[in-house]
Amino acid sequence: MGKYVITGGSKLKGTVRINGAKNASLPILAASVLNNSTSEIKGVPKLKDVEVMLNILKLIGAEVKQEDTAFVIDSSKIDTCEVPEHLMRKMRSSIFLMGPLLGRFGYVKVSYPGGCEIGPRPIDLHIKGLKILGAEIEEKYGFIEAKAKKLVGNEIHLDFPSVGATENLMMAAVLADGLTSIRNAAKEPEIVDLQNFINAMGGKIKGAGTDTIRIIGVKELHPVSHSVIPDRIVAGTFLVAAAITGGNIYVENVILEHIEPTLAKLKEAGQLIKTFGDVVEIKGVLPPKSIDTLRTLPHPGFPTDMQAPMMSLMSIADGTTIITETVFENRFKHADELRRMGANIKVNGRIAVIRGVKSLSGAMVEAKDLRAGAALILAGLSAEGVTIVEGAQHVERGYENIDEKLRNLGADIRKVD
Repeated sequence: MGKYVITGGSKLKGTVRINGAKNASLPILAASVLNNSTSEIKGVPKLKDVEVMLNILKLIGAEVKQEDTAFVIDSSKIDTCEVPEHLMRKMRSSIFLMGPLLGRFGYVKVSYPGGCEIGPRPIDLHIKGLKILGAEIEEKYGFIEAKAKKLVGNEIHLDFPSVGATENLMMAAVLADGLTSIRNAAKEPEIVDLQNFINAMGGKIKGAGTDTIRIIGVKELHPVSHSVIPDRIVAGTFLVAAAITGGNIYVENVILEHIEPTLAKLKEAGQLIKTFGDVVEIKGVLPPKSIDTLRTLPHPGFPTDMQAPMMSLMSIADGTTIITETVFENRFKHADELRRMGANIKVNGRIAVIRGVKSLSGAMVEAKDLRAGAALILAGLSAEGVTIVEGAQHVERGYENIDEKLRNLGADIRKVD
């Protein structure tokens, strides 16, 4: 447990380097199970969710070593396919182990996963797809048990382009017999990174980043070394931090294509942006212009993970913004907390109407989930007076040393345990 204490009013200046992507690291760590050998994974961020995934790998028998900024995972010694319940409940992404464990060993037993409370994120698409590949699945007493003598390639059509289901089914199909096609697949950049990781160890996957992914099953995989892509959501968060404080910062180690939806909305909000290779310079302009409509969508649309930070920015915008959340049902919990700081926000179901105010005021608020926590920190950077953001453990699930990085840019922020 812990909290962030922020004194607002400082304009951010300087350079920040973006770490590896959480949402790429977690499925790639899970995929290290597949090769019955060693995987060197570079650029993995130091996050609570990563720590949980590494602990799960250790408890099922994998050997995990850290070498400089890389993790080396030896999956040849895995001796159980039952994932500990107490760790499953800490993180939703632990469900990623279903596909690779089932694909390699023909058996897996997990409990229903936990994670942020941002509305229903059913795993029925995962289960339906695994059944199509030939798995026998039994759900009872809060556990999911899957068996298959051998998974067999098949045609899978996802009812919704779920990132988690797409990745889990990709991993399950890598060692299956024959060809698997996943249609209406999610297109997020992290899925492309997972494809590149698996192909680097001998897998045969094509189409990641499009709506159809094809996997030709292989008999075995070999050792691999891979660097994780930079985190597009962390990059977007720091860009908003500059915008909301009227600062001027350089954000290094970004893939511009991955953050284009966020850049487009920041430009619409009147922010001055220049790009140089893998670097973005942003000069914050206050007050920001309101964005008439902002609608979250699966990639390449505006990412749901950036909705909360943008709501903080629009809270002090000149005009009215309407945000529609189409991905998750319950992702406006930060709205109540922003109202404590003086924001004018009305929520009706999946729609939030934000009428910009001249300034926010420091208050004691609580981070109810990961991205809400980031949004409240951003609001605190802008607010008059002191803001205390409780629930630091949620923020630490997705941001590596966010307080230290903001201090290096001139923010007055400290974490109190």
